[in-house]
Amino acid sequence: MAPDIPAVHRLFDYSVPARFADQVRLGARVRIDLHGRRVGAYVVEDDVVAPPGVVVRSLAATSGQGPPPELLSVARWAAWRWAGPLVSFLGTASPPRNVPFPAGSERPDNTLTPPAPSATSGSVPPLAMVPSPGGGAVDLVEAALAGPLAGSGDGGDRSSVIRLAPALDQFLVVQELASRLGAESLLVLAPTLGRAQHVARRLRRLGVAVAQLPDDWAAARAGGSVVVGTRSGAWAPLSRIRAVVVLDAHEEAYREERAPTWSAIEVVRERARRDRAPVLLLTPCPPLVLEDTSRLVTTERALERSGWAPVEVVDRTGDDPRSGLFSESLVRALHRTLDRPEGRVICILHRTGRVRLLACAECGNLARCTRCQGAVERPEKDGPLVCGRCGEVRPAVCATCDARRLKSLRIGVSRATEELSALTGVAAVEVSGSGRNPGGSGHHPAEGESTGDERLVVGTEAALYRRSRADLVAFLDVDQHLLAPRFAAAEETLASLARASRLVGGRRAGGLVLVQTRWPDHVALAAAVHGDPGLVAEGERAVRRSLAFPPYGALATVKGAGAEGFSLGLAGCPGVSCSPLDGETWLVRAATHEELCGALATVERPPGRLRVAVDPGNV
Repeated sequence: MAPDIPAVHRLFDYSVPARFADQVRLGARVRIDLHGRRVGAYVVEDDVVAPPGVVVRSLAATSGQGPPPELLSVARWAAWRWAGPLVSFLGTASPPRNVPFPAGSERPDNTLTPPAPSATSGSVPPLAMVPSPGGGAVDLVEAALAGPLAGSGDGGDRSSVIRLAPALDQFLVVQELASRLGAESLLVLAPTLGRAQHVARRLRRLGVAVAQLPDDWAAARAGGSVVVGTRSGAWAPLSRIRAVVVLDAHEEAYREERAPTWSAIEVVRERARRDRAPVLLLTPCPPLVLEDTSRLVTTERALERSGWAPVEVVDRTGDDPRSGLFSESLVRALHRTLDRPEGRVICILHRTGRVRLLACAECGNLARCTRCQGAVERPEKDGPLVCGRCGEVRPAVCATCDARRLKSLRIGVSRATEELSALTGVAAVEVSGSGRNPGGSGHHPAEGESTGDERLVVGTEAALYRRSRADLVAFLDVDQHLLAPRFAAAEETLASLARASRLVGGRRAGGLVLVQTRWPDHVALAAAVHGDPGLVAEGERAVRRSLAFPPYGALATVKGAGAEGFSLGLAGCPGVSCSPLDGETWLVRAATHEELCGALATVERPPGRLRVAVDPGNV
């Protein structure tokens, strides 16, 4: 038995009373007496022989179904991969409430059946066409299902990235796959609860049986439905997976922020690899860690470009840092949109107190790291500049004109809301992750649904998920995104621009995405302007390789009172290096996850508080 206590990593032997014999099997949830108290536990092994002389206690009670037996080995793999307790993953794979075992059967019948003709079969036009090597064309789903990666063998990773422009409907891929494979053991993941509900409704309107997690856990376990869920849906109770579709695979919502920092995409890829099933990762802007480890399938170039909204880049390089946040181009765009009664505007300002940009007081160029192009800070008044991303230290001199005077660029969301209201004469509404419409995947609106009639919304990136449409999306200072102290800052910026483009519509919808910047030639902005996400991947590869950042290296952070001692122990493992970041935080590097995760599993953890984050998103 694995006690449902994250701090307890041992397994314990218990006997099964005769009255529980038909309710206890691998994966079942039970209650046990442990050290004077009754706790939950999971059955992870059976037919165990107790050590000689050990008196085995009996189970106290049963609590119904837990993870299917096939998921136990996946949970063990995940515990190794993200250096977390096994029970954390077993809990995620369990139903939210007690689900009894079906009477008279060993387990729900999840045997795969041949796909029956669907009501939608033959009625779905190809989403988009891509050239085939032999001439003619094949549709995107056909290209994605073509087979495993070259050289991966029959048991290899069959994941494909389908790059769809923001305005193209990803649901058509789900519909097409359901018509080809039937509903049995097809898993669909969405980044937010609202999006998952929207997909489930559209499938049901087509006559497709749907089990939406977590509420329909029992129906998903019984089989015969398309299973739809969010991040936790990666642990759907399917004995075997036939295919997986991940919508907007670039979204950070698929990664757990709390330790263990597991990724839903990596979990479904592992499950699909074991079942030799295809994984279709749909995204307008694939991150390099997905693009370089999957087959890339794209639409025709003209179609992709038309699916991105027009982007106007406002170059503020020559502006005085004290000239304010609103350029003449922005003001004209605001009035042009808001002068129409139906016009809707969203203004994004990513300034919440964490990043303070510096600009040259003479030429106006941003102060950037000469090594990785990240933002630099000046911790001491007369001290040097320090890069928060790679740690490079250099003199406090403008790299463009050699001037020594640097100005801080800063204005908060609340102040911007007040000034925009006065400037436009339209009451502005502030939206942020900690304010109105609190954050979390359950609070995002579904596609096509409105969450308010406000004509002018000002906020952080959260505003892009709290509204369903806009005629103008303006990034008041996109440099806060571009220079964020994370190695994936360029990819994350493009993802925000893609979300804005989806709200505005494609190139023919009549809307506009406007970005104000002091770095107008940044590759992420060029990618959005030209509707070509591949530009970011091309620009990122060389930098990532030189710094050994993912996917060309594996990272973890260790934080807590015992971080230094634990990190020094890790540094003694082959292929692993450690360096301090700040305070109690250390960065752990390795060439591969096998080396990194092997070291994390081998070195004994010290007592006390310690947080290990594998694949951290804030480095």
